[in-house]
Amino acid sequence: MADDLRATLDHVGDRFNLGEYEIDAYLAVLEHGELTASEIADRTEIPQPRVYDTVRSLADRGLVELRESRPMKIVAVDPDDAFDELRSSFTEMVDELEARYTAPTRETEAVSLVKSRSTILRYLEEVITGAEYELAVSLTPDLLRRFREELKRKVENGVSVELLVTPASRAPDPEEFDYLDVATIARARRGITTPVLAVGDGEYSVYATQDALRDDRERYGVIFNRSALGFLVSGFFGTVLWTTAETIASNGKARPFPRRYASIRRAVKDVREFDGERFYATVEGRDIETGQAVTVRGRVVDVAFEDTEEVASLVVETDDGPVEIGGRVAALEDVEGQVIVIGRDEPPEI
Repeated sequence: MADDLRATLDHVGDRFNLGEYEIDAYLAVLEHGELTASEIADRTEIPQPRVYDTVRSLADRGLVELRESRPMKIVAVDPDDAFDELRSSFTEMVDELEARYTAPTRETEAVSLVKSRSTILRYLEEVITGAEYELAVSLTPDLLRRFREELKRKVENGVSVELLVTPASRAPDPEEFDYLDVATIARARRGITTPVLAVGDGEYSVYATQDALRDDRERYGVIFNRSALGFLVSGFFGTVLWTTAETIASNGKARPFPRRYASIRRAVKDVREFDGERFYATVEGRDIETGQAVTVRGRVVDVAFEDTEEVASLVVETDDGPVEIGGRVAALEDVEGQVIVIGRDEPPEI
């Protein structure tokens, strides 16, 4: 079976191993049905001396027929006939490969570097579809359209979605594109320097340059699988990218409470949006002095926030007195908040 599979792979690889000249010539003949060598040279950028070798290679693969005449004519073979054997071989090969496939475990490595565009897109989709309560994404307009349905489902399921579209000059017109279908709040940022990224629930994240998504082999995408590292991407998104972008659409009040957060920044912004209303919080985190795990429950009595988003904290009144909650790697507050749930009438359950 292994030898059969290897032979099938070799066969498929040989049939598809077409060079640039072969592809150009094949498409030209396919479009016109029949051409001479000189006509192929006229319609493509293939040098005249290379045309004969090129069409003979296509003939060897069964994609064209060579009719010996003066001048020689190159005739296209019906693709349904040309690829019939290959189609069945390909189907069998995929079935065999699927049977051998072992799905990789995502949690094995904290950081992974990827170069393939398809791999970066796959991880972007995983982060977006896997987010349960909080999602931050920076997407090009093309990627926004690609993941539109996935983002829409997240919003419908009550997930907080912060969407950054870049470059702003190519962002869909808000008069024609309903951003609130796909985001809780959407902003646009100038320039092609803005990276593509996604952070789900403050833990699993993907970061890539726009160049990497154009198949630039010198560029990488980075996958972060642990919350401490995902926080770095989330912090970069919030303090560097988000604060230098212009708001397109916003409707943060529409989501129901209780709301769950991985980011103190988003929790504080939501509380501030309902200025003067009473909120309660339940926070799981750790004491910044001892490192001990703690759970804080009580009414939110104060918040601190700067427009640069570098400072964000909230104060919870507990039975033992007020406790100041900070975000990841907090140093000035009492507790590093890792999971924050904000509710209306009483401290919510986590």
